[in-house]
Amino acid sequence: MKTRFLPLLAFCYAPLAAQRAEVQAAPILNMPVLVDCNSPAFWRGGRLNLINSFGISVISNSSDQFSLGAGGAEWVTVDRSLEHYPAWIESVWQDSDGTLYAWYHHEPGGICPASALTMPKIGALVSLDAGKTFTDLGIVLSAGHPPDCDAANGFFAGGHGDFSVIVDREQRYFYFLFGSYGGPLSQQGVAIARMAFEDRASPYGKVWKYYEGGWDQPGRGGRVTPVFPAFAAWGQADANSFWGPSIHWNTHLQRYVVLLNYTCCAPWWPQEGIYVSFNADLSNPAGWTFPDRILRYRDIGSAPGFYPQVLGLGAEGTDTVAGRSARLYVKGASKWVVTFHPE
Repeated sequence: MKTRFLPLLAFCYAPLAAQRAEVQAAPILNMPVLVDCNSPAFWRGGRLNLINSFGISVISNSSDQFSLGAGGAEWVTVDRSLEHYPAWIESVWQDSDGTLYAWYHHEPGGICPASALTMPKIGALVSLDAGKTFTDLGIVLSAGHPPDCDAANGFFAGGHGDFSVIVDREQRYFYFLFGSYGGPLSQQGVAIARMAFEDRASPYGKVWKYYEGGWDQPGRGGRVTPVFPAFAAWGQADANSFWGPSIHWNTHLQRYVVLLNYTCCAPWWPQEGIYVSFNADLSNPAGWTFPDRILRYRDIGSAPGFYPQVLGLGAEGTDTVAGRSARLYVKGASKWVVTFHPE
């Protein structure tokens, strides 16, 4: 295990975190339906709303996360062209007037002849009826490199996807943490981009990727400098990388916290474990702490064992806001409470 992490020492991280996350067993909670990505949540009228996606999306709501699904779930309708189907809604943000903005992972077909490999993109949505129906605002993040049709990871020939979005505390920018799955190895891993808060209703062409110290690469086609670089390329059979970031603001730590999947070192993305990293300032991509493992794959107890996220406790808790303790979910199932300690 130690030798796998030697490549990390070649990259610049903040010092080892004073903060830490402690995971303890808890009675199991299950999200209402099949989960195949980060499941975003928001509060409306005193009820917690949750969107689960598996190529199509459903929404459910309840008084809290402990009774989600008791009232059933309904399909989410998206007014989109066939070009952006299927799609997985992975993040949401609710405006003060009730407008709900959302972002989706799209997997186009026909990327490589005689192959199921795809090349994901990230798009934006808006809803005026609390997430029951959405209007497609278009693709805002996509890779600029050609597909690698010989990729041996089992799913992707490149692209950007498996992401989460959060607004900073000053409401200046929305930040996107996403998987970058192709191009040169130096541009693979978990990357970051941002969009000005005032551009949320018209995001097309308004998202900018972080690259070599600046936020000046276009979201559609630009280059990236990963926050968590891949150790072995996603096109290889032994891909070795963090992926699938789920970010939240932790009110207890006064820090941003990201949970990460870690896959190594065979096709079909076998999981080694779940990791955590902390950062006080999203505008400083070098501020993320050295990732710390909080769950081993064998502790998760079910395959495939990825898509970690929190749902915060209390009336403000969601997948993007949590306090000292939260429920930890992996692929829609929570068998744990995670407690965050400042030191």
